[in-house]
Amino acid sequence: MGQLIYSGITSLDGYLADSKGNFDWSAPDEEVHAFVNDLERDAGTYLFGRRMYEVMSVWDTMGGPEDPPVIQDFARIWRGADKVVYSSSLAHATTARTRVERSFNPDAVRELKAGTDRNIGIGGATLAAAALRAGLVDECQIFVNPVAVGGGLRYLPDGLNLRLDLLDEHRFGNGVVYLRYRCLG
Repeated sequence: MGQLIYSGITSLDGYLADSKGNFDWSAPDEEVHAFVNDLERDAGTYLFGRRMYEVMSVWDTMGGPEDPPVIQDFARIWRGADKVVYSSSLAHATTARTRVERSFNPDAVRELKAGTDRNIGIGGATLAAAALRAGLVDECQIFVNPVAVGGGLRYLPDGLNLRLDLLDEHRFGNGVVYLRYRCLG
């Protein structure tokens, strides 16, 4: 059975983007990016909200021979996975191996998990909030950046009660800390 994994790069105060939607402070350096690549190698499918899909869709064309090896590696990983975009407004997908679903269906995600032995990544705070509230997320992987942004889009939604079990941690040279948790409910 596949594991549904919610990964995100956050500020120390728990935001994926600041109050203006800016997230340039979260760009991983080569060491962090290589670590992310290793985590993502087993992803068979990614679930995205529309905004996250639009951000990530650049990986369909990035990763050419002029790009650094860490970028080329992630591009191969991303292109090799299936993508599901949950959006009521996106007319059609612009990337390969991608389908659009008009609404989030927890039962369909349960079926997807049961039908694979590969990991399923979920991206986008709004979509992840729905999956967390439905009890579908098996793990949270957080890359905490040494910056506070004071507000914006939260990694975890307000009002969520969730117990977590720390499985792993790693500190990087640039001050980023990786935390991996199992969701206990």
